[in-house]
Amino acid sequence: MNFYADERVALFIDGANLHAAARALGFDIDYKRLLTLFQGKGRLIRAFYYTALAEDQEYSPLRPLIDWLDYNGYTMVTKPLKEFTDATGRRKLKGNMDIELAIDAMELTPHLDHIVLFSGDGDFRRMVEATQRKGVRVSVVSTMRSQPPMVADELRRQADIFVELADLMPLIARDGPRPERRRDEHGPDDGDDWRETA
Repeated sequence: MNFYADERVALFIDGANLHAAARALGFDIDYKRLLTLFQGKGRLIRAFYYTALAEDQEYSPLRPLIDWLDYNGYTMVTKPLKEFTDATGRRKLKGNMDIELAIDAMELTPHLDHIVLFSGDGDFRRMVEATQRKGVRVSVVSTMRSQPPMVADELRRQADIFVELADLMPLIARDGPRPERRRDEHGPDDGDDWRETA
């Protein structure tokens, strides 16, 4: 990864997309290690984490992760999942956070030198281009090593730097097997045992 010591850096994490990429590579992310890694790369201004939540459920498997991240250096951006019925009559859930992420990135751009986008979604290509026009470098973290690749080619081409998630695995992966948790257990002390299961 190519960072300068005095760069003002912000992380923009598309939670569902990052979780899917890590799962495709067969590992769980230790968010404490991820934050520490990027705190050592420059002046970390903010680490945003975006996810949609099912508000009407008694228990959400994401709630312990969200709570831990919120207390441990991440800025959480959430919204309720929307339920709709498709043309075939099937119930579907939708929780796209692209607009929220793009707006936050554009608003923060004047205060940053480097954006790290954790997503492979090609819809972010225009946002990346717009922030680059304002003089901000953009690194995209996703993977080409999954089948199929999780990063859109147009996004990878637009980025100043493409960071292969598999190369970060030794630095940000949780060590050891994931302990099983019962549904009635409360949140974690340290966040190491929790992951997004969107």
